[in-house]
Amino acid sequence: MPILNQDTFEFVSRNADQTRRLGARLGTLLEGGDIIALEGNLGAGKTVLAQGIGRGWGAQDPLISPTFVLMRRHTRPHDQQKLYHIDFYRLQPAEIAHLGLEEILGAPGTIAVVEWADRAPDIISGEGHLRITLHCLDEYRRTLTFHAVGDRHNALLENFRKEIIGR
Repeated sequence: MPILNQDTFEFVSRNADQTRRLGARLGTLLEGGDIIALEGNLGAGKTVLAQGIGRGWGAQDPLISPTFVLMRRHTRPHDQQKLYHIDFYRLQPAEIAHLGLEEILGAPGTIAVVEWADRAPDIISGEGHLRITLHCLDEYRRTLTFHAVGDRHNALLENFRKEIIGR
């Protein structure tokens, strides 16, 4: 049963394809300045969800895990907007603080999808964002809990909820 309140929504995905499709629905709603903060254990589905977000947003290239390069920039053909897929997994909070993310996070022409965002809560929490926490229920099913912070991301979550459940 989904949690239905103003800033939180919960969804149970039955498999990776459904998680990817859910991400694609979210990706179609993203606008410049949006920050998507992904959290969850290894194998919870963060990259799978990010792949869907990139597809729905219209990225020219598929999103792949940026674990070893830390950040990948994606474009789409019809505008100048950029999507940054960022991974904090291999970094310590002090290292994250020196990445220069202030030029990306919340900037009008960019969208940031950040895996392992919980490794740098001070950096993400300073901006409005949509936090998505993924939990493994079993080999296939995942619980995704969406929590919006800030007016723009509350509106994003409301639009997403309407897309998914119609209310």
